[in-house]
Amino acid sequence: MMSGTRAIVADDSHFMRSVITDMLEDGGIDVVAQARNGLEAVEAVVEHEPDVVTMDVEMPEMDGIEAVEEIMDKCPTPVLMLSAHTDENADVTFQALDKGAVDFFSKPGGEVSMEMSRLEDQIVDMVTSVARVDPTEEAAASQSSDREQTASRTYLENPTLLIGSSTGGPKMVERVLSELPLDAGFRILIVQHMPGGFTERFASRIDSGSPYDVREATDGDRIGDGEALVAAGGKHMVVSNYRSGRLRVKLTEDPPVNSVRPAVDMTMSSAAEVIDDPLIGVILTGMGEDGAAGIKSIKAVDGTTFAQDEATSAVFGMPKRAIETGYVDEVLPIEDIADGIARAARTDIPDDE
Repeated sequence: MMSGTRAIVADDSHFMRSVITDMLEDGGIDVVAQARNGLEAVEAVVEHEPDVVTMDVEMPEMDGIEAVEEIMDKCPTPVLMLSAHTDENADVTFQALDKGAVDFFSKPGGEVSMEMSRLEDQIVDMVTSVARVDPTEEAAASQSSDREQTASRTYLENPTLLIGSSTGGPKMVERVLSELPLDAGFRILIVQHMPGGFTERFASRIDSGSPYDVREATDGDRIGDGEALVAAGGKHMVVSNYRSGRLRVKLTEDPPVNSVRPAVDMTMSSAAEVIDDPLIGVILTGMGEDGAAGIKSIKAVDGTTFAQDEATSAVFGMPKRAIETGYVDEVLPIEDIADGIARAARTDIPDDE
């Protein structure tokens, strides 16, 4: 059954264009045009007005970053970057997200035909989800607000913040971390569905824009107040120990949970089991149901829980599933998430506020 989704596939490799097109069409997506470079991609978008574009990063004449910028200027359309698994491509891919791309999908290297076939369901689901994003609303939601940090506030002792996200999540996570008050003293664990090789760059980007000290998690890492860890791509991040306000994590290659690794549920559930100080759990935009069980675990130990609302979520799957559990305390637009987290950790709020 056709999904009604119309796509353009842009890649400088004829082989990759053919493979991606075949996979999308097998999944019910109508590929209305192909492009060999960014210039052709922009022209095809203007001509065909598709629902979504899959965009290679490195292409001749005009690369993927320039093409995304042109598309957002001339004919705003959801773009999914298809990035090769290299350090250089990781940097460039995040630049494309800055220009307006919704998210990215990591292309396997080497003999791609068999690997891409194995990933067919994932890419079809992701393209279908990205196609539903309004790129103009996505751009507005991604703009950081200029908030003044209010002094003389008191907070709970040793709060731990756990954030889970997937499709459309990188920019949302960056925004939330940039707006959190440092004097709240959170210990922060972030699980963003992202392949290995990208999470280190992602952590560095968050670190550069946040008052918190953010880094990619390594096995045995310990953090205290004012520090944050990003789960490493391809590995679950589990809280293994908590003592005197400092928590330790271990990284595992246990089987995927909810078809993903790292899984939000693994991190949140382990935190609820180990940490006896205040917990705050947040589910941001993403595809699937990961995080719903984790939110239930946090509420079971009297934690506070939030979910991003549908209007500002690129994909409402993960927040929706969390909300459906009945264990989400507040559903908020992305611009209010950081304030909600800070409010939940405060001890100086009057009962009637």
